[in-house]
Amino acid sequence: MKSRYPSDWLSDEARHELSDWRRWAARAVVLLFAALAGLGVISLTWLTEQALHAFGVLHARWQWAPLLWTPALTAGIVWITRRFAPGAAGSGIPQVLAAQDPAVPVEQRQLFVSVRLALAKVVLTAGGLLAGLSTGREGPSVQVAAGLMHHARRWLPARSPVNERGLLVAGGAAGIAAAFNTPLGGVMFAIEQLSRRPEDRASGLLIGAIVLAGLLAVSIHGNDTYFGRIDATALSWGLWGPGLMVAILCGLLGGLFSRLLIQSMRGGSDVFSRWRQRHPVRFAAGCGLAVAVIGIVTQGSTFGGGYGTTRALLQGQEPTHGLYVVLRMVVTWLSAWSGVPGGIFAPALTIGAGIGHDVAGWTGHAHPALIALGMAGFLAGATQNPFTAFIIVMEMVEGHAMVLSLMGCAMLSSGMARVISPPLYVALAELQLHRLPATPPGQQKGARRPLEDAADTAS
Repeated sequence: MKSRYPSDWLSDEARHELSDWRRWAARAVVLLFAALAGLGVISLTWLTEQALHAFGVLHARWQWAPLLWTPALTAGIVWITRRFAPGAAGSGIPQVLAAQDPAVPVEQRQLFVSVRLALAKVVLTAGGLLAGLSTGREGPSVQVAAGLMHHARRWLPARSPVNERGLLVAGGAAGIAAAFNTPLGGVMFAIEQLSRRPEDRASGLLIGAIVLAGLLAVSIHGNDTYFGRIDATALSWGLWGPGLMVAILCGLLGGLFSRLLIQSMRGGSDVFSRWRQRHPVRFAAGCGLAVAVIGIVTQGSTFGGGYGTTRALLQGQEPTHGLYVVLRMVVTWLSAWSGVPGGIFAPALTIGAGIGHDVAGWTGHAHPALIALGMAGFLAGATQNPFTAFIIVMEMVEGHAMVLSLMGCAMLSSGMARVISPPLYVALAELQLHRLPATPPGQQKGARRPLEDAADTAS
Protein backbone atom coordinates (compact mmCIF):
# COMPACT_ATOMS: atom_id res chain seq x y z
CA MET A 1 0.00 0.00 0.00
CA LYS A 2 1.40 3.36 -1.00
CA SER A 3 2.07 5.70 1.89
CA ARG A 4 0.58 9.15 1.92
CA TYR A 5 2.82 11.89 3.29
CA PRO A 6 1.55 15.21 4.63
CA SER A 7 3.16 16.98 1.69
CA ASP A 8 1.04 14.90 -0.70
CA TRP A 9 -2.10 15.82 1.26
CA LEU A 10 -1.22 19.49 1.16
CA SER A 11 -0.55 19.25 -2.53
CA ASP A 12 -3.96 17.66 -3.17
CA GLU A 13 -5.68 20.35 -1.12
CA ALA A 14 -3.80 23.05 -2.98
CA ARG A 15 -4.73 21.59 -6.36
CA HIS A 16 -8.39 21.37 -5.30
CA GLU A 17 -8.33 24.95 -4.05
CA LEU A 18 -6.74 26.28 -7.23
CA SER A 19 -9.03 24.29 -9.53
CA ASP A 20 -12.24 25.73 -8.01
CA TRP A 21 -12.47 28.84 -10.18
CA ARG A 22 -15.92 29.75 -8.88
CA ARG A 23 -14.59 30.16 -5.38
CA TRP A 24 -11.78 32.43 -6.56
CA ALA A 25 -14.09 34.43 -8.80
CA ALA A 26 -16.50 34.97 -5.89
CA ARG A 27 -13.63 36.10 -3.68
CA ALA A 28 -12.38 38.55 -6.28
CA VAL A 29 -15.84 40.02 -6.83
CA VAL A 30 -16.59 40.38 -3.11
CA LEU A 31 -13.25 42.02 -2.33
CA LEU A 32 -13.50 44.33 -5.35
CA PHE A 33 -16.93 45.57 -4.30
CA ALA A 34 -15.75 45.85 -0.69
CA ALA A 35 -13.08 48.24 -1.91
CA LEU A 36 -15.70 50.15 -3.91
CA ALA A 37 -17.92 50.30 -0.82
CA GLY A 38 -15.03 51.69 1.18
CA LEU A 39 -14.39 54.33 -1.49
CA GLY A 40 -18.09 55.19 -1.48
CA VAL A 41 -18.03 55.82 2.26
CA ILE A 42 -14.82 57.84 1.92
CA SER A 43 -16.55 59.98 -0.71
CA LEU A 44 -19.49 60.48 1.65
CA THR A 45 -17.10 61.47 4.43
CA TRP A 46 -15.30 64.00 2.25
CA LEU A 47 -18.50 65.54 0.93
CA THR A 48 -20.05 65.86 4.38
CA GLU A 49 -16.90 67.49 5.73
CA GLN A 50 -17.09 70.04 2.92
CA ALA A 51 -20.76 70.62 3.74
CA LEU A 52 -20.00 71.15 7.44
CA HIS A 53 -17.24 73.60 6.58
CA ALA A 54 -19.47 75.53 4.18
CA PHE A 55 -22.23 75.86 6.77
CA GLY A 56 -19.68 77.00 9.35
CA VAL A 57 -18.47 79.73 6.99
CA LEU A 58 -22.06 80.79 6.28
CA HIS A 59 -22.98 80.97 9.96
CA ALA A 60 -19.79 82.83 10.88
CA ARG A 61 -20.33 85.43 8.18
CA TRP A 62 -24.09 85.89 8.60
CA GLN A 63 -25.15 84.83 12.08
CA TRP A 64 -28.87 85.02 11.37
CA ALA A 65 -28.72 83.32 7.96
CA PRO A 66 -29.74 79.87 9.34
CA LEU A 67 -33.21 81.26 10.11
CA LEU A 68 -33.82 81.27 6.34
CA TRP A 69 -31.19 78.86 5.07
CA THR A 70 -31.87 75.90 7.36
CA PRO A 71 -35.67 75.61 6.94
CA ALA A 72 -35.48 76.28 3.18
CA LEU A 73 -32.79 73.69 2.54
CA THR A 74 -34.43 71.17 4.88
CA ALA A 75 -37.72 71.50 3.00
CA GLY A 76 -35.92 71.18 -0.33
CA ILE A 77 -34.08 68.01 0.75
CA VAL A 78 -37.28 66.39 1.98
CA TRP A 79 -39.09 67.27 -1.26
CA ILE A 80 -36.27 65.79 -3.38
CA THR A 81 -36.09 62.70 -1.17
CA ARG A 82 -39.82 62.00 -1.32
CA ARG A 83 -40.00 62.73 -5.05
CA PHE A 84 -36.94 60.87 -6.33
CA ALA A 85 -35.45 58.64 -3.59
CA PRO A 86 -37.90 57.85 -0.75
CA GLY A 87 -35.77 54.89 0.28
CA ALA A 88 -32.92 57.24 1.18
CA ALA A 89 -34.79 58.97 4.02
CA GLY A 90 -33.60 58.54 7.58
CA SER A 91 -30.61 56.69 8.92
CA GLY A 92 -30.11 53.89 6.41
CA ILE A 93 -29.57 51.09 8.92
CA PRO A 94 -33.33 50.25 9.08
CA GLN A 95 -33.36 49.95 5.28
CA VAL A 96 -30.53 47.42 5.33
CA LEU A 97 -32.33 45.41 8.01
CA ALA A 98 -35.59 45.54 6.05
CA ALA A 99 -33.86 44.37 2.87
CA GLN A 100 -32.77 41.21 4.71
CA ASP A 101 -36.32 40.30 5.72
CA PRO A 102 -37.37 37.04 4.01
CA ALA A 103 -40.81 38.61 3.45
CA VAL A 104 -39.27 41.08 0.98
CA PRO A 105 -39.31 39.72 -2.60
CA VAL A 106 -35.96 39.85 -4.38
CA GLU A 107 -37.22 42.33 -6.98
CA GLN A 108 -38.37 44.74 -4.24
CA ARG A 109 -35.10 44.95 -2.34
CA GLN A 110 -34.21 47.92 -4.49
CA LEU A 111 -36.75 49.86 -2.41
CA PHE A 112 -34.23 49.72 0.44
CA VAL A 113 -30.74 49.23 -1.06
CA SER A 114 -29.37 49.95 -4.53
CA VAL A 115 -26.59 51.85 -6.26
CA ARG A 116 -29.05 54.63 -7.13
CA LEU A 117 -30.11 54.98 -3.49
CA ALA A 118 -26.45 54.94 -2.43
CA LEU A 119 -25.65 57.87 -4.72
CA ALA A 120 -28.72 59.77 -3.55
CA LYS A 121 -27.82 59.06 0.07
CA VAL A 122 -24.37 60.58 -0.35
CA VAL A 123 -25.68 63.83 -1.82
CA LEU A 124 -28.73 64.22 0.43
CA THR A 125 -26.84 63.40 3.64
CA ALA A 126 -24.31 66.09 2.79
CA GLY A 127 -27.23 68.43 2.11
CA GLY A 128 -28.59 67.86 5.62
CA LEU A 129 -25.27 68.85 7.16
CA LEU A 130 -25.04 71.81 4.79
CA ALA A 131 -28.37 72.90 6.29
CA GLY A 132 -26.86 72.71 9.79
CA LEU A 133 -29.05 69.82 10.96
CA SER A 134 -27.95 67.56 13.80
CA THR A 135 -27.36 64.41 11.76
CA GLY A 136 -24.47 62.01 11.26
CA ARG A 137 -22.91 60.29 8.28
CA GLU A 138 -22.27 56.89 9.91
CA GLY A 139 -25.80 55.46 9.55
CA PRO A 140 -25.97 56.60 5.91
CA SER A 141 -22.57 54.96 5.38
CA VAL A 142 -24.22 51.63 6.18
CA GLN A 143 -26.83 52.03 3.45
CA VAL A 144 -24.30 53.38 0.94
CA ALA A 145 -21.87 50.51 1.43
CA ALA A 146 -24.66 47.90 1.54
CA GLY A 147 -26.13 49.23 -1.71
CA LEU A 148 -22.78 49.04 -3.49
CA MET A 149 -21.96 45.65 -2.02
CA HIS A 150 -25.37 44.24 -2.89
CA HIS A 151 -24.73 45.11 -6.53
CA ALA A 152 -21.96 42.49 -6.52
CA ARG A 153 -24.61 39.78 -6.81
CA ARG A 154 -24.88 40.56 -10.52
CA TRP A 155 -21.23 39.57 -11.03
CA LEU A 156 -21.00 36.46 -8.87
CA PRO A 157 -20.67 33.12 -10.70
CA ALA A 158 -23.53 30.63 -10.66
CA ARG A 159 -23.80 28.48 -7.52
CA SER A 160 -21.59 30.89 -5.61
CA PRO A 161 -21.47 30.25 -1.83
CA VAL A 162 -21.95 33.99 -1.21
CA ASN A 163 -25.62 34.95 -0.92
CA GLU A 164 -27.38 38.30 -1.10
CA ARG A 165 -27.98 38.41 2.64
CA GLY A 166 -24.27 37.95 3.26
CA LEU A 167 -23.47 40.79 0.88
CA LEU A 168 -25.89 43.10 2.72
CA VAL A 169 -24.39 42.19 6.09
CA ALA A 170 -20.83 42.67 4.86
CA GLY A 171 -21.68 45.92 3.08
CA GLY A 172 -23.47 47.46 6.04
CA ALA A 173 -20.69 46.54 8.44
CA ALA A 174 -18.07 47.77 5.98
CA GLY A 175 -19.85 51.12 6.07
CA ILE A 176 -19.37 51.39 9.83
CA ALA A 177 -15.77 50.23 9.59
CA ALA A 178 -14.91 52.79 6.93
CA ALA A 179 -16.91 55.65 8.48
CA PHE A 180 -15.28 55.37 11.92
CA ASN A 181 -11.88 53.96 10.85
CA THR A 182 -12.72 51.02 13.13
CA PRO A 183 -12.50 47.64 11.34
CA LEU A 184 -13.11 45.70 14.56
CA GLY A 185 -16.19 47.82 15.26
CA GLY A 186 -17.51 46.99 11.81
CA VAL A 187 -17.16 43.27 12.43
CA MET A 188 -18.96 43.57 15.77
CA PHE A 189 -21.72 45.65 14.18
CA ALA A 190 -22.27 42.86 11.65
CA ILE A 191 -22.52 40.26 14.40
CA GLU A 192 -24.63 42.26 16.84
CA GLN A 193 -27.02 44.28 14.67
CA LEU A 194 -27.11 43.12 11.07
CA SER A 195 -26.96 39.35 11.39
CA ARG A 196 -28.40 36.73 13.69
CA ARG A 197 -27.55 33.77 11.48
CA PRO A 198 -24.43 31.76 12.40
CA GLU A 199 -23.61 31.08 8.75
CA ASP A 200 -23.33 34.84 8.08
CA ARG A 201 -21.21 35.45 11.16
CA ALA A 202 -18.77 32.67 10.36
CA SER A 203 -17.93 33.69 6.79
CA GLY A 204 -14.25 34.52 6.69
CA LEU A 205 -14.60 36.05 3.23
CA LEU A 206 -17.29 38.50 4.33
CA ILE A 207 -15.37 39.44 7.45
CA GLY A 208 -12.35 40.01 5.22
CA ALA A 209 -14.45 42.35 3.08
CA ILE A 210 -15.46 44.34 6.17
CA VAL A 211 -11.86 44.68 7.31
CA LEU A 212 -10.71 45.62 3.80
CA ALA A 213 -13.16 48.52 3.63
CA GLY A 214 -12.04 49.75 7.04
CA LEU A 215 -8.35 49.47 6.20
CA LEU A 216 -8.93 51.32 2.94
CA ALA A 217 -10.38 54.23 4.92
CA VAL A 218 -7.43 54.11 7.31
CA SER A 219 -4.95 54.13 4.44
CA ILE A 220 -6.54 57.23 2.90
CA HIS A 221 -7.42 59.20 6.06
CA GLY A 222 -4.41 58.03 8.03
CA ASN A 223 -4.18 55.93 11.16
CA ASP A 224 -5.16 58.74 13.51
CA THR A 225 -7.92 58.01 15.96
CA TYR A 226 -11.31 59.57 15.22
CA PHE A 227 -11.46 61.92 18.21
CA GLY A 228 -7.85 61.77 19.39
CA ARG A 229 -6.34 59.85 22.29
CA ILE A 230 -7.26 59.99 25.95
CA ASP A 231 -5.11 59.27 28.97
CA ALA A 232 -6.59 56.23 30.70
CA THR A 233 -3.52 55.41 32.77
CA ALA A 234 -4.65 57.49 35.73
CA LEU A 235 -7.92 55.66 36.36
CA SER A 236 -8.70 55.22 40.04
CA TRP A 237 -11.43 53.78 42.25
CA GLY A 238 -12.60 57.34 42.80
CA LEU A 239 -14.12 57.29 39.30
CA TRP A 240 -16.30 54.28 40.09
CA GLY A 241 -19.19 56.35 41.48
CA PRO A 242 -19.19 58.99 38.72
CA GLY A 243 -18.83 56.26 36.11
CA LEU A 244 -21.88 54.45 37.49
CA MET A 245 -23.81 57.73 37.40
CA VAL A 246 -22.82 58.21 33.75
CA ALA A 247 -24.01 54.70 32.86
CA ILE A 248 -27.38 55.16 34.58
CA LEU A 249 -28.04 58.56 33.02
CA CYS A 250 -27.03 57.30 29.58
CA GLY A 251 -29.33 54.30 29.91
CA LEU A 252 -32.32 56.40 30.99
CA LEU A 253 -31.81 59.19 28.47
CA GLY A 254 -30.81 56.82 25.68
CA GLY A 255 -33.94 54.74 26.21
CA LEU A 256 -36.17 57.82 26.29
CA PHE A 257 -34.51 59.20 23.18
CA SER A 258 -34.99 55.90 21.32
CA ARG A 259 -38.63 55.67 22.36
CA LEU A 260 -39.25 59.27 21.30
CA LEU A 261 -37.77 58.59 17.85
CA ILE A 262 -39.84 55.44 17.37
CA GLN A 263 -43.10 57.07 18.45
CA SER A 264 -42.46 60.11 16.29
CA MET A 265 -41.72 58.04 13.18
CA ARG A 266 -44.81 55.89 13.75
CA GLY A 267 -46.99 58.95 14.05
CA GLY A 268 -50.17 59.40 16.01
CA SER A 269 -53.28 61.49 16.38
CA ASP A 270 -51.50 64.60 17.67
CA VAL A 271 -51.48 67.79 15.64
CA PHE A 272 -47.79 67.54 14.68
CA SER A 273 -48.10 63.99 13.39
CA ARG A 274 -51.13 64.98 11.33
CA TRP A 275 -49.24 67.98 9.98
CA ARG A 276 -46.29 65.77 9.07
CA GLN A 277 -48.54 63.31 7.26
CA ARG A 278 -50.52 65.90 5.30
CA HIS A 279 -47.78 68.43 4.56
CA PRO A 280 -44.37 66.71 4.96
CA VAL A 281 -42.40 69.46 3.20
CA ARG A 282 -43.90 72.24 5.31
CA PHE A 283 -43.36 70.14 8.41
CA ALA A 284 -39.70 69.71 7.45
CA ALA A 285 -39.37 73.48 7.10
CA GLY A 286 -40.83 73.90 10.58
CA CYS A 287 -38.33 71.41 12.00
CA GLY A 288 -35.52 73.23 10.22
CA LEU A 289 -36.66 76.56 11.65
CA ALA A 290 -36.73 75.13 15.19
CA VAL A 291 -33.21 73.72 14.72
CA ALA A 292 -32.02 77.11 13.46
CA VAL A 293 -33.50 78.99 16.43
CA ILE A 294 -31.92 76.62 18.95
CA GLY A 295 -28.61 76.76 17.09
CA ILE A 296 -28.50 80.55 17.15
CA VAL A 297 -29.51 80.70 20.83
CA THR A 298 -26.69 78.27 21.69
CA GLN A 299 -24.22 80.27 19.55
CA GLY A 300 -23.91 77.46 17.02
CA SER A 301 -23.00 74.64 19.42
CA THR A 302 -25.97 72.48 18.37
CA PHE A 303 -25.50 72.84 14.63
CA GLY A 304 -24.12 69.87 12.70
CA GLY A 305 -23.34 66.38 13.94
CA GLY A 306 -21.24 67.52 16.89
CA TYR A 307 -17.88 66.14 15.77
CA GLY A 308 -15.97 69.23 16.85
CA THR A 309 -17.77 69.45 20.20
CA THR A 310 -16.98 65.84 21.07
CA ARG A 311 -13.33 66.29 20.15
CA ALA A 312 -13.10 69.48 22.23
CA LEU A 313 -14.66 67.80 25.29
CA LEU A 314 -12.19 64.92 25.11
CA GLN A 315 -9.34 67.43 24.94
CA GLY A 316 -10.48 69.10 28.16
CA GLN A 317 -12.14 72.14 26.63
CA GLU A 318 -15.63 73.34 27.65
CA PRO A 319 -17.54 74.47 24.56
CA THR A 320 -20.93 73.57 26.03
CA HIS A 321 -23.31 74.90 28.66
CA GLY A 322 -25.67 73.41 31.21
CA LEU A 323 -28.55 72.72 28.81
CA TYR A 324 -26.40 71.36 25.98
CA VAL A 325 -27.39 67.70 26.41
CA VAL A 326 -31.12 68.43 26.41
CA LEU A 327 -30.95 70.85 23.49
CA ARG A 328 -28.73 68.53 21.45
CA MET A 329 -31.25 65.73 22.00
CA VAL A 330 -34.06 68.03 20.87
CA VAL A 331 -32.34 69.18 17.66
CA THR A 332 -31.30 65.60 16.83
CA TRP A 333 -34.87 64.43 17.30
CA LEU A 334 -36.22 67.27 15.14
CA SER A 335 -33.61 66.61 12.45
CA ALA A 336 -34.56 62.93 12.28
CA TRP A 337 -38.29 63.66 12.45
CA SER A 338 -38.05 66.10 9.54
CA GLY A 339 -37.41 63.18 7.18
CA VAL A 340 -34.01 64.17 5.81
CA PRO A 341 -31.42 61.45 5.14
CA GLY A 342 -29.02 61.31 8.08
CA GLY A 343 -28.00 59.17 11.03
CA ILE A 344 -27.81 59.55 14.79
CA PHE A 345 -24.45 57.92 15.58
CA ALA A 346 -22.44 61.14 15.68
CA PRO A 347 -25.08 63.15 17.60
CA ALA A 348 -25.47 60.24 20.03
CA LEU A 349 -21.73 60.26 20.71
CA THR A 350 -21.87 64.01 21.28
CA ILE A 351 -24.82 63.71 23.65
CA GLY A 352 -22.99 61.00 25.57
CA ALA A 353 -19.86 63.12 25.74
CA GLY A 354 -21.97 65.97 27.14
CA ILE A 355 -23.44 63.67 29.80
CA GLY A 356 -19.95 62.56 30.84
CA HIS A 357 -18.78 66.17 30.93
CA ASP A 358 -21.74 67.22 33.10
CA VAL A 359 -21.19 64.36 35.56
CA ALA A 360 -17.50 65.27 35.75
CA GLY A 361 -18.49 68.83 36.65
CA TRP A 362 -21.08 67.74 39.25
CA THR A 363 -18.72 65.33 41.00
CA GLY A 364 -15.48 67.27 40.64
CA HIS A 365 -13.77 64.43 38.72
CA ALA A 366 -12.62 66.19 35.55
CA HIS A 367 -11.34 63.10 33.74
CA PRO A 368 -11.67 62.40 29.99
CA ALA A 369 -12.52 58.78 30.82
CA LEU A 370 -15.97 59.91 32.00
CA ILE A 371 -16.57 61.54 28.62
CA ALA A 372 -15.56 58.33 26.82
CA LEU A 373 -17.86 56.35 29.11
CA GLY A 374 -20.70 58.71 28.27
CA MET A 375 -20.08 58.24 24.55
CA ALA A 376 -20.22 54.46 24.83
CA GLY A 377 -23.12 54.52 27.28
CA PHE A 378 -25.48 56.78 25.36
CA LEU A 379 -24.73 55.14 22.01
CA ALA A 380 -25.45 51.76 23.60
CA GLY A 381 -28.61 53.06 25.25
CA ALA A 382 -29.97 54.66 22.08
CA THR A 383 -29.15 51.76 19.72
CA GLN A 384 -29.09 48.84 22.21
CA ASN A 385 -25.92 47.53 20.58
CA PRO A 386 -23.59 47.56 23.62
CA PHE A 387 -20.67 45.61 22.14
CA THR A 388 -20.62 47.70 18.98
CA ALA A 389 -20.80 50.89 21.06
CA PHE A 390 -17.91 50.16 23.40
CA ILE A 391 -15.65 48.75 20.67
CA ILE A 392 -16.25 51.74 18.39
CA VAL A 393 -15.51 54.21 21.20
CA MET A 394 -12.48 52.19 22.29
CA GLU A 395 -11.03 52.31 18.77
CA MET A 396 -11.98 55.95 18.19
CA VAL A 397 -10.22 57.29 21.28
CA GLU A 398 -7.60 54.54 21.62
CA GLY A 399 -9.03 53.66 25.00
CA HIS A 400 -7.77 50.07 25.16
CA ALA A 401 -6.66 50.56 28.77
CA MET A 402 -10.27 51.14 29.83
CA VAL A 403 -11.92 48.41 27.77
CA LEU A 404 -13.57 46.78 30.80
CA SER A 405 -14.97 50.11 31.98
CA LEU A 406 -16.36 50.91 28.54
CA MET A 407 -17.90 47.46 28.24
CA GLY A 408 -19.50 47.61 31.69
CA CYS A 409 -20.94 51.08 31.05
CA ALA A 410 -22.32 50.07 27.64
CA MET A 411 -23.89 46.88 28.99
CA LEU A 412 -25.56 48.63 31.92
CA SER A 413 -26.85 51.50 29.80
CA SER A 414 -28.19 49.16 27.13
CA GLY A 415 -29.92 46.97 29.72
CA MET A 416 -31.66 49.97 31.28
CA ALA A 417 -32.70 51.32 27.90
CA ARG A 418 -34.35 48.02 26.95
CA VAL A 419 -36.78 48.46 29.83
CA ILE A 420 -37.86 51.79 28.37
CA SER A 421 -37.80 51.25 24.61
CA PRO A 422 -37.75 48.45 22.03
CA PRO A 423 -34.59 48.20 19.89
CA LEU A 424 -34.47 51.34 17.77
CA TYR A 425 -33.32 50.01 14.41
CA VAL A 426 -35.49 46.90 14.50
CA ALA A 427 -38.56 49.04 15.21
CA LEU A 428 -37.68 51.48 12.41
CA ALA A 429 -37.06 48.56 10.05
CA GLU A 430 -40.61 47.41 10.71
CA LEU A 431 -41.82 50.82 9.54
CA GLN A 432 -39.71 50.47 6.41
CA LEU A 433 -41.52 47.23 5.58
CA HIS A 434 -44.77 49.19 5.36
CA ARG A 435 -43.37 50.72 2.16
CA LEU A 436 -43.80 47.43 0.33
CA PRO A 437 -46.42 47.90 -2.39
CA ALA A 438 -48.43 44.82 -1.41
CA THR A 439 -48.47 42.04 1.14
CA PRO A 440 -46.15 39.28 -0.17
CA PRO A 441 -47.93 36.08 -1.27
CA GLY A 442 -48.20 33.46 1.43
CA GLN A 443 -48.10 35.98 4.27
CA GLN A 444 -51.33 36.98 5.91
CA LYS A 445 -52.02 40.54 6.81
CA GLY A 446 -50.91 41.24 10.34
CA ALA A 447 -48.70 38.16 10.54
CA ARG A 448 -45.54 38.45 12.59
CA ARG A 449 -42.50 39.17 10.53
CA PRO A 450 -39.00 37.85 11.34
CA LEU A 451 -37.85 41.34 12.36
CA GLU A 452 -40.51 41.43 15.06
CA ASP A 453 -39.28 38.09 16.35
CA ALA A 454 -35.78 39.49 16.36
CA ALA A 455 -36.96 42.43 18.44
CA ASP A 456 -38.42 40.05 20.99
CA THR A 457 -35.13 38.16 21.13
CA ALA A 458 -33.11 41.33 21.54
CA SER A 459 -35.26 42.67 24.34
